[in-house]
Amino acid sequence: MSLVCAISNEVPEHPCVSPVSNQVFERRLIEKFIAENGVDPMNGQPLSEEQLIDIKVSHPIRPKAASATSIPAILKSLQDEWDAVMLHSFTLRQQLQTTRQELSHALYQHDAACRVIARLTKEVTAAREALATLKPQAGLVAPQAMPASQPATGGAGGEPMEVSEQVGMTPEIIQKLQDKATVLTTERKKRGKTVPEELVRAEDLSKYRQVASHAGLHSASVPGILCMDICPSDTNKVLTGGADKNVVVFDKKEEQIIATLKGHTKKVTSVIYHPSQSVVFSASPDSTIRVWSVTGGNCVQVVRAHEASVTGLSLHATGDYLLSSSEDQYWAFSDIQTGRVLTKVTDEAAGVALTCAQFHPDGLIFGTGTADSQIKIWDLKERTNVANFPGHSGPVTSIAFSENGYYLATGAQDSSVKLWDLRKLKNFKTIALDNNYEVKSLVFDQSGTYLAVGGSDIRVYICKQWSEVLNFSDHSGLVTGVAFGDNAQFLSSAGMDRSLKFYSL
Repeated sequence: MSLVCAISNEVPEHPCVSPVSNQVFERRLIEKFIAENGVDPMNGQPLSEEQLIDIKVSHPIRPKAASATSIPAILKSLQDEWDAVMLHSFTLRQQLQTTRQELSHALYQHDAACRVIARLTKEVTAAREALATLKPQAGLVAPQAMPASQPATGGAGGEPMEVSEQVGMTPEIIQKLQDKATVLTTERKKRGKTVPEELVRAEDLSKYRQVASHAGLHSASVPGILCMDICPSDTNKVLTGGADKNVVVFDKKEEQIIATLKGHTKKVTSVIYHPSQSVVFSASPDSTIRVWSVTGGNCVQVVRAHEASVTGLSLHATGDYLLSSSEDQYWAFSDIQTGRVLTKVTDEAAGVALTCAQFHPDGLIFGTGTADSQIKIWDLKERTNVANFPGHSGPVTSIAFSENGYYLATGAQDSSVKLWDLRKLKNFKTIALDNNYEVKSLVFDQSGTYLAVGGSDIRVYICKQWSEVLNFSDHSGLVTGVAFGDNAQFLSSAGMDRSLKFYSL
């Protein structure tokens, strides 16, 4: 009887016995097993190499396996081995397919989770911004800010709600407007017809080229800058309103955004920069006018003067009052400190929406454009319509008073710009533009020497001769806003291509 290894079931070359289980092992195999596990492989009892007892045998002869005795048996063995390999390969392929499906499902779940997290993050950010906008307004409806006859009523979301009854134009306010107009008229007479020495000459202006373009101010998902203004006291600060509902204050010199003001629920169509304070104003089709602090980056006042889209905005020369026009057919005169509407007037005979509004430089009269192509001149103190300028066809899109106080420029959807003389109350010049030209913005420079037209492109005309000195078509979309720097040292424009551009020598 030959010895057989309990592990390999073969005749061992160096047999040894375990005193723990009394089984015979090949020494080489049992030493490896003890080194890895430290126990007897048969009964699991602790076992060390020193405990093994060698068995002395003379010339152990390994019996040949029965399968090795004939060729058919060897072939059978090989066939069995091949079958086993194929079965094992099939099992591995099945496991691989299952693992792939599990991985695909896990990746899908991960992607879905990322989308949910992104949506929740966006909602949290929006809620925080809304909360930040509402917090500063909580103190704006304090009862002591209103007269006893004007109880404050809180609007939705803690915003100040406009009282239904207008405060009215008190004698003190009218006197304040009159005093300011007297000062401005006196200053204009002192200046006379002299042109500022620092003003850029027409021959230099004609050499202006684009020097900078910024396209990252507003959202790319809702493209378009719809309006712009430049701070009169610091022309490095540019204000824009976008289709993305945001108001942006941009520093031209540093080429960076100073503030992004969020709060409107619809696109921003009119913006104004206060000449002496770090305050800006914006209007929107959401029927509100908002007063913003640039330094605080928040909304400090909401003026609810209208019941429909606010279409025009103009700041009075005192810097204390706002003129607004709306599709509800009314124009309103509001106090920016309290957010109260002082007076609200409509031309009941016309019964048509107002499309734009602009103060005369003296602040005692102003103009409004209508959807039926009329330009109406109003007396602010008397709140009456004192003159009408017919002649355009289509809604009036923009009006601008010259600093000299005599000229009024108007644009409408008839591809023309008309110039009116306020002394003679008549149209003295019509600048015919290309067919289908859309006029979106008109502005005189501070001296009244140049008139800029923004729309299908940008054109600058020299007043009195009314000849074109400059033409830019750098925007890929409609130009919605154009403005002059100090003494026309540079020109700025914004458009539906989401870019803010600057032009100079």
